[in-house]
Amino acid sequence: MREFDYGLPEGAIAQSPAEPRDSAKLLVDCGIGQPVQHLTVANLPGLIAEGDVVVVNETSVIPARLHLRKVTGGAVEVLLLEPAEDGWSALVKPGRRVKSGTELRSERDTDLQVLVGDEISEDGQREVVVRHRGELISNPSEAQKLSRAGEQPLPPYITSKGHSPDRYQTVYARTPGSVAAPTAGLHLTEGVLQEIRDKGAQIKKIDLVVGIDTFRPVTVDDPANHVMHSESYKVDESTWEACQAAQRVVAIGTTTVRALESAARGALSGRTDLFLRRGARFEIVDALMTNFHMPKSTLLMMIDAFIGQRWKNLYREALENNYRFLSFGDAMFMDKTPS
Repeated sequence: MREFDYGLPEGAIAQSPAEPRDSAKLLVDCGIGQPVQHLTVANLPGLIAEGDVVVVNETSVIPARLHLRKVTGGAVEVLLLEPAEDGWSALVKPGRRVKSGTELRSERDTDLQVLVGDEISEDGQREVVVRHRGELISNPSEAQKLSRAGEQPLPPYITSKGHSPDRYQTVYARTPGSVAAPTAGLHLTEGVLQEIRDKGAQIKKIDLVVGIDTFRPVTVDDPANHVMHSESYKVDESTWEACQAAQRVVAIGTTTVRALESAARGALSGRTDLFLRRGARFEIVDALMTNFHMPKSTLLMMIDAFIGQRWKNLYREALENNYRFLSFGDAMFMDKTPS
């Protein structure tokens, strides 16, 4: 795992999004032995050609972090992850102090009731039942009912609180369900998207529900032994057909890559635990725009598989030029290195 580690200074971790969105820096990889370009996301349409298909993930982040209290007064945080058989799978803190059957209430929204159930996974996930005004909330499409009590679950390395909630949503977010944003898409504006269309390219959409495990570092010595968390995805038939006919498929974000490459290996919808690492073949995606990722993460290993080990030089270049890293950070653009 040492080869997927790098020094990430705390000051390089972005604490707030770029304003405006498309002012974020864009490091462009021009290929083996070629100097990089230093652009901004506003320049992205200049990298897109007629006949390209640009694919985005239109999932939206739900207010999944709930600050609650026991009837006895103790504070409990519940992070909803995804629907389970009879409720939601969730992380509960402090989990050991919350017994199965405990009822939790919100001071922000007294109509909300959460009932904590048993552990349902080895990593401590619990099943919880969520009701609002007595009605069961069991589908992400109903998550707007949590908006008074809940908040977006920002990554723990983002400690600033001054940004608007819509800045942790893409401008094209449509399908509720994720607990983390598809962060490369945060940089895109309606203006940039229209300029891409004006170049003769198509904008197509997929859904992949982003879970927290996507961003967790790999802790085993051999990546082959890492167990990927599965995520729900859907690739529309029209998107798939457009990708088949495209001159080049440009994915906005690693979640889009996972959805498209999962579709190439099986069904157009379902659940995927696809781990794209060194040696993997990319059947659909030709180019990728993505943020700068955590050391030792599966996302960084995907970049290694996509362009090879020169990602190390690109990351070094970014750090030397004060690029901002991780979810609210800047981005890079790269074409797949031929295998």
